Amino acid sequence: MIRVLFVCMGNICRSPLAEGSFSHLVEKHGLSDAIDIDSAATHSYHVSEPPDPRGITTAAGRGIDISAQRARQVRPRDFKDFDYVLAMDRDNFASLEILCPPGLEGKLSLFLDFAPEVSTVEVPDPYYGGRDGFDHVLDLVQAAADGLLMEIRKRYSLA
Repeated sequence: MIRVLFVCMGNICRSPLAEGSFSHLVEKHGLSDAIDIDSAATHSYHVSEPPDPRGITTAAGRGIDISAQRARQVRPRDFKDFDYVLAMDRDNFASLEILCPPGLEGKLSLFLDFAPEVSTVEVPDPYYGGRDGFDHVLDLVQAAADGLLMEIRKRYSLA
């Protein structure tokens, strides 16, 4: 089982959209039995809360259901349990670097590293904006999800 963890600050906006998008893509390609997906937060602000309603609505508009997700905080053992720990931005990447046990740094990346065609390296936080920000985030994470799946299929020889 290949395990992927998406991480943002509160685990109610960006990382739930990334988890939902990637789960949807993995399911579409029939790889749900081979790839396990989760998301988490670097901060404890929203632990146990559902995703932001604007994110739920935006995802639903593209056929993705993230309503059952609940926020949790990332743990040091996540670096042992997951093959990929993907930060949404540099601030969260830096927080994860501090938390990462020695020798496991190779599992940590920025999520948009898997979307080289995108002109930015960070997924912006849409929390303080309107619904348009969630649409933009979903566009970015869907592009990166495609690239991530290609990387995993190649690296692990998945059909």
